[in-house]
Amino acid sequence: MLAYMSKRVVFLVPILIGVSFLVFLMIHLVPGDPAVMMLGERGTPEMLEQLRVDLGLNDSILTQYYRFLKKLIHFDLGRSVISNVPVNKEIGDRFPATLELTIFGMFLAVIIGIPAGILAATKQNSLFDNASMVVALFGVSMPVFWLGLMLIWLFSVKLGWLPPSARLTVGVDLLSITNIHILDSLLTGNLRALFDTFGHLILPAVALGSIPMAIIARMTRSSMLEVMRQDYIRTAYAKGLNSRIVIYKHGFRNALIPVITVVGLQFGSLLGGAVLTETIFSWPGIGKLSYDAIMARDFPVVQGSVLVIALIFVLINLIVDLTYSIIDPRISYS
Repeated sequence: MLAYMSKRVVFLVPILIGVSFLVFLMIHLVPGDPAVMMLGERGTPEMLEQLRVDLGLNDSILTQYYRFLKKLIHFDLGRSVISNVPVNKEIGDRFPATLELTIFGMFLAVIIGIPAGILAATKQNSLFDNASMVVALFGVSMPVFWLGLMLIWLFSVKLGWLPPSARLTVGVDLLSITNIHILDSLLTGNLRALFDTFGHLILPAVALGSIPMAIIARMTRSSMLEVMRQDYIRTAYAKGLNSRIVIYKHGFRNALIPVITVVGLQFGSLLGGAVLTETIFSWPGIGKLSYDAIMARDFPVVQGSVLVIALIFVLINLIVDLTYSIIDPRISYS
């Protein structure tokens, strides 16, 4: 397994270099001038030209990319063109918010999607099966931005039950230790901040987790149906085993590998694909940071955000691959 892990880690280097080059190229092909974005209407032609020289924007794309790679070797993602803050710090400050939202959204997706898929498979063609698959199809097809706006309109504007945006209500104090508000609330014993954080998390987590929930439910049902038709399942029933033991111990465990694969891929996708959700709910995470950076033509922040997201996605895929041998001991790595 160690050799397999080492090989996968080595493959990270060309993947990240390829991702960085594609992102670098696409960003520079987008119309607009960062110098104009920074100076605005106050900028004279002389000031704009001087700023382009200072930022190296007049150099060729390959020269700028080479300069970026030299910094990347030392884990330096550069500085934000707009705020002049190191990109490492920008991402480090925002990433805990995205991680908190993603974990909560995936938690909702898993605890609802997997049981729904199991019940749908064990009650195939029943009313519950048909209804759950219709809901899953609706969840997959529903745009996240539309669902987010509808949730805000219903639960915040009309009913007033939940806050529409941000991570914490103004006036609620919380000592930041990890910048993960739930964890910080528990570490400091701040119950008011804990409940307030949960209240702010619910709507964006539901919006973010709706598509993964539907995908997980459909994959669980499909995998369970395939397993439940196997001979060893019929043998287990013939031996008189309790149906709960047959379903969860013999059926679900053998159907778990495709489900784990989907959960891992969706978790990685949410970490990098929460741009719409974070923008709609004004959630100060890496998705919102990427959106703002794209709008402001802040090249270093966009490049750094995409590289971090790509790295996390590949690492999550590696972790998922390694869990296969835990679920099924017959799987070995060479």
